[in-house]
Parts: sequence; C-alpha cells; structure tokens
Amino acid sequence: MGSLERSKKKLQLWKKAAVHFALCFVMGFFTGFAPTGKAPGLSSRSVISSNNSSAETLHSPPQQHSSRNLISQQQQQQQQQPQPQPQPQPQPRSSSEEVEEVVTGTADLGSKLKLTPRRLIIIITPTNARDPHQGVHLRRLANTLRLVPPPLLWVVVEPSAGKKKELSEMLRSTGTMYRHLEYRENFTAAEAELEHQRNLALKHLERHRLSGIVHFAGIHSVYDLDFFDHLRETE
Repeated sequence: MGSLERSKKKLQLWKKAAVHFALCFVMGFFTGFAPTGKAPGLSSRSVISSNNSSAETLHSPPQQHSSRNLISQQQQQQQQQPQPQPQPQPQPRSSSEEVEEVVTGTADLGSKLKLTPRRLIIIITPTNARDPHQGVHLRRLANTLRLVPPPLLWVVVEPSAGKKKELSEMLRSTGTMYRHLEYRENFTAAEAELEHQRNLALKHLERHRLSGIVHFAGIHSVYDLDFFDHLRETE
C-alpha cells in the first residue's frame, strides 16, 4: 500500500510539471508570433518622461508671458525717457555783429560800473615881481600840481615887465597843462595888483569858455594831494 501511494504522488508531480512545461511552451510559441513592442519598464519610463514634458510644456507659457511683460515694460520706460534733442550748430557771425556785441558789452559794463569823469580843476596863481624867491615858490607849487590826477589847468598871471622868459621855460618843464597870462598895467598897491590878476584870469576863462572848479593858489601855499580830491567833489 505504501508503494502505491508513493507512485501516485510521483505521477501527480510529473503531471503538474508536464502541464506547466506545456503551458510555458504554448506561451512562448504564441509570443514569438506576436509583434515586438517596448518593454514594460520602457513604457513606464516613456510615460513618466511624457508626463514630465507635458508638465514642462504646461509651465513654459507663464515663463514666456513674464518675459514678454518685462520686454514691454522696458520698451515703455525707453519711450517715457526724454530723447536727446540735437543741438543746433552755431551759425557763423559777421564782423559787424561781433562789433555790435563788443559795443553793447562795453556799454553794459560802463552802466554797471557807473563811471564818472573827473571834473576839471583850474588853479589860478598870481605872481609878484618884487619877490626875490618867486621862482623857488613856483617850482615847489609846480611839483605839487604835477602829482594831481588830470584834468588840471594851471593859469599863471604876471606883469609883462617880469621875467617872462624864465617863467615860460619853467612852466614848459613841469609837464602840466598851463596858461601863461601877461598884462601891461602898472600898480603901486600890491592888493590892487593882486585883484587885477585874478580878474584877468577869470576873464580869460570866460572868453575861452573853460568850465571847471576854480581855486586861487598863492605862490607861498603848500597843499596836500587829498585836498584836490575833495576839491573835485565840490558842487
């Protein structure tokens, strides 16, 4: 009995093995005629890659849209910025225009500075032929008047009987603008002669229409240069 059961079990095992082998053979035979395709692993990978590409394609449009927005904003900023205008080329000017510009410029400068011309000072000096040191006193007065800023006119009056040659040479050497006047009248009183000399000088100024500030300076007078500046300011 024991040997029969063992033989039955072995027979069943061989039957299962034969059936299993037959099934494998049949599956292998039919799969050989089936068309070749991708392996399951490859298909899954392709599905994953396709999913990734679709995801990329889904995300790509927002990136393009943002880049377009940046480009449009930059274009708007460039349009809002003021464009540099071309500077006009300077036109050549004629010499007359340049002269007019110089004249107007100097006129404006003169109006700003308000330059006022100096007034003419007229110094009238009577002489005395009876004074032995008259030449020395006149030379000292001439040296003082030489330092006074122009315009200045020195009018010297003396009698025709005096030493007119020496006086004329001294006046020419001073470098000061002068008038040398002479008279023929004879006087015994010094005051009368002095008055006559002054009147003669004033008549000369009136005859020649010389306008200025008149001052009578004696040959013995000593002056400070500031005195003449204050004298010009006298109205």
